[in-house]
Amino acid sequence: MIFGISITEWVGYLASLALIISFMMKNVNTLRVINSIGAILFVIYGFMLAISWPIIITNTFILLVNFYYLFFKRKTD
Repeated sequence: MIFGISITEWVGYLASLALIISFMMKNVNTLRVINSIGAILFVIYGFMLAISWPIIITNTFILLVNFYYLFFKRKTD
């Protein structure tokens, strides 16, 4: 515990912060990269909560969409 907050909660706060920061980006690619970091942290957080499937599934989907647009969609346009 750091400042009375568990490591699990810190991961959740960090994931939320990454998501908030991502939505302040003007560049869409930067938004997707930072948003992906937040999604990865939320997936980790979901596992740390003794497997919270709604958090894991939603953020895995967000991560896959971000990867699609970052790495595959650009090549086909």
